[in-house]
Amino acid sequence: MPRVLVLGIDPRTVPGVDGDALRAALDQELIRFHEHGIDACMTLIELDGAAQATIAAALSEHDWDVVVIGGGIRKPEPLLLFFEQVVNLVRRHAAKAAIAFNTSGGDSFESARRWL
Repeated sequence: MPRVLVLGIDPRTVPGVDGDALRAALDQELIRFHEHGIDACMTLIELDGAAQATIAAALSEHDWDVVVIGGGIRKPEPLLLFFEQVVNLVRRHAAKAAIAFNTSGGDSFESARRWL
């Protein structure tokens, strides 16, 4: 069974966002993965001093086939350095995994499927 890790920012920590509703949508996305026979996990981080360690631990947990890096990490220009750090963490801790990018939490399945 293929394994996918989705990395993103915990929506409950983003000001001005309905974090609970967005989290429910992300949980639905995990259900989609499982309905298609894909073992998927999601690591949602806070933008704090523990973020990189949390991501490194998740990346080291399994041999991932694909790592999806969410738009919340990738899109905001002020997070460019953090995005680079995340890409390099994937290279270091999950070197055999393909890297995919979603446009929203609702298309993580399609993003990962491109590389499976």
